[in-house]
Amino acid sequence: MALKATIYKAELNVADSDRHYYGTHSLTLARHPSETDERMMVRLLAFALNASEDLAFTKGLSEVDEPDVWLKDLTGAIDLWIDVGQPEERRILRACGRAKQVVIYCYAGHASKIWWDGVKHKVERARNLKVICLPSEQTKELAKQAERTMQLHVNIQDSEIFASNDKGQVTIEQEIWR
Repeated sequence: MALKATIYKAELNVADSDRHYYGTHSLTLARHPSETDERMMVRLLAFALNASEDLAFTKGLSEVDEPDVWLKDLTGAIDLWIDVGQPEERRILRACGRAKQVVIYCYAGHASKIWWDGVKHKVERARNLKVICLPSEQTKELAKQAERTMQLHVNIQDSEIFASNDKGQVTIEQEIWR
């Protein structure tokens, strides 16, 4: 019998002074049985960093032809494709062909650096690709804030991220690799 996803509910408050976006989102996240708290919280953070009224979580790990988060226009065309982790170069190139903008958030420390060194020359022709590394120590701290029902406040100023809830605050500094 297959394991089922664990459902998490999040009240996400975003104050992004870099993009002048301020909003509250009531979200439901399905955490795949193979997904860690860290990866799920990075998905939630990726949502916050790109928050808009039409941004949506997909089936994620359960569906190989979909990103973790996406933004579609009214015609169904993909404006923004967001992946979390270390996707293969074929997946990256396919995403770049399907979406106007592709953003990858990697977070596994040295493993992410090895991954990026291996794929960066293979995806250099993709002009609509952005790769952001989130420091592993900071994403591990963020994972400690995961709860089945949670309220998370994310403030973004000068590309620095402050994520807080009743368990404390984590400061995350994005490193833009591309």
